[in-house]
Amino acid sequence: MAETLTLLDYWPSMFGMRCRIALREKDIKFEYQEQDLWSKSPLLLEMNPIYKKIPVLIHNGKPICESLIIVEYIDETWKGKAPLLPSDPYERAQARFWADYVDKKIYEGGRNVWSTTGEDQGEAKKEYIERLKVLEGVLGDKPFFGGDSFGFTDIALIPYYSWFYSYEICANFSIEAECPKLISWAKRCMEKESVSESLPDPEKIYMLLLELKKKAGK
Repeated sequence: MAETLTLLDYWPSMFGMRCRIALREKDIKFEYQEQDLWSKSPLLLEMNPIYKKIPVLIHNGKPICESLIIVEYIDETWKGKAPLLPSDPYERAQARFWADYVDKKIYEGGRNVWSTTGEDQGEAKKEYIERLKVLEGVLGDKPFFGGDSFGFTDIALIPYYSWFYSYEICANFSIEAECPKLISWAKRCMEKESVSESLPDPEKIYMLLLELKKKAGK
C-alpha cells in the first residue's frame, strides 16, 4: 500500500510553516490541504477533535497534531536526510527549550504588538524587542541556533520572520535596528529553498492583518 502524507494547514500560520519547512528540508512529498479556520472542515475536526486546530499531519491515515510535535515526528520518521534535532541529549534538550520559549513568548508578544494601541502598544513593543534580544543572545555569532546546521530551533522561529513586517508597520519600529544579528540569521535561513518556499509574502500577511484588525474593531 502506497504511503500517504497530507498536511492540513492555513497559509499565514507560523505553526503550519514549521511543518512545511521540515517536510521540504527532508525532501518529502506531501499533499497540502488549505483549511478555512472560520468554517472548519469535517476532516480537520475528525483528525484533531481535541483542539480543532491546524496544523495536522496525516500519515497513512493517522493524525499528528501540534507543530513542534509534528516537526519531531518528521525528524524521527525520515531520518535519512537533514537531521533537525541534535544527536547529543543535552543539545537536543536545549533545542527543545528554546523552541518552547518561542511558543510561549514570541507568538503572544507579536500578537500584543499588532493588537494594541497607544501606551499599551509601546509596552508591548518594548517587551517584544527584549524577548527577541534574548534569542539573539542565544544565537550569538553562530550561523544557526544549533551551530553550523539549520535545525529545530531555527524551524521554530523562522516563520515569524514573515510576520515581522506587519509588526513593524503596526507599531512603527525596526526589528533589524534593534536585533541586527537576528535579522542576518533570518536572511541566511531564507537562502534555504525549504524556507523560502514555505514562508508567504510579508505584504500579503500585512493585508490579512488589516482585515483581522478591522474585524476586531481595532
